[in-house]
Amino acid sequence: MHVPDGFINAPVSAAAGVFAAGALAVSLRGARRELDERTAPLAGLVAAFIFAVQMLNFPVAAGTSGHLLGGALAAILVGPYTSVLCVSVVLLMQGILFADGGLTALGVNITDMAITTTIVAYAVFRGLVKVLPRRRRSVTVASFVAALLSVPAAAVVFTLIYTVGGTTDVAVSKVATAMVGVHVLIGIGEAVITALTVGAVVAVRPDLVYGARGLQQRLKLRVNGELVDAATAAPVAARSSHRKVWITGLVTSLVLAGFVSFYASASPDGLEKVAKDKGIDTRTKAHTSEDSPLAGYGVKDVSDARLSGGLAGVIGVGVTVVAGTGVFWAVRRRRTADTSPTSTSVPEGV
Repeated sequence: MHVPDGFINAPVSAAAGVFAAGALAVSLRGARRELDERTAPLAGLVAAFIFAVQMLNFPVAAGTSGHLLGGALAAILVGPYTSVLCVSVVLLMQGILFADGGLTALGVNITDMAITTTIVAYAVFRGLVKVLPRRRRSVTVASFVAALLSVPAAAVVFTLIYTVGGTTDVAVSKVATAMVGVHVLIGIGEAVITALTVGAVVAVRPDLVYGARGLQQRLKLRVNGELVDAATAAPVAARSSHRKVWITGLVTSLVLAGFVSFYASASPDGLEKVAKDKGIDTRTKAHTSEDSPLAGYGVKDVSDARLSGGLAGVIGVGVTVVAGTGVFWAVRRRRTADTSPTSTSVPEGV
């Protein structure tokens, strides 16, 4: 789904960039409310995990592969505003360091992969958890459906952007049919990854899952023949440090990007396949960062393919977690400053 330079003309790319910048500004403000003592330490890790899993292309059809977009996963784990920032950090790192996704198309990619997936997924997720039983399993089920629908939604948005600003003369109906068809299949993979990840976190630390807050029912005790709410007490798991979860997540991301990614499908992803088959890639431009030492997810001058790809993946995870943590730490600090007590002294003479 990473749109390269040249697919979309300059005016529409610029307009998408303005829209994405506005959405990021809104997300920065909204993330201040989401990044509390539970989500703030994990937001940078979620970005790094999405980067790692995006390296794991999985086959979906003959000659076509797909990979996680991540908007649904991030929205459910750390909140919708923070999700937009998480995926945007990933896209920025991929574009600058790995020449994946055009830099002039960065606004298009953020609009498509970060904003669209987050809005659709979180809206579907919230709607489902309101009607499903208030159980942890319901969070996993809602995550699956939300992620499944978010991917074809992103394909539809790309088609709409292409309709307005495509640089090739290809029938929109052909593009739409091909894009939505293949991304429905990719959505199944997205749904499985999202549900498994959310389910795993909910199983051990439900308090860390933003989308699961408020779903636990209060414990009831019978007192004098009447049911009353038990006194609220922090669960043992909630009182424990976030460090174990954070380290486990980081190690998992490093293993996925540094080792498992070598076995990922080498087939073109959904957009690449559609672009080649339908001829919308004829005006693709060379990437600005094509000479980057990490371009193509390999380390320049390292001849061993396994080692080169593994090192690139590990570097990518490291850079993303540092960049993401820096952004979310700054946002969290701004929230703390905004909510700090103000002076209540009365000015002299009043």
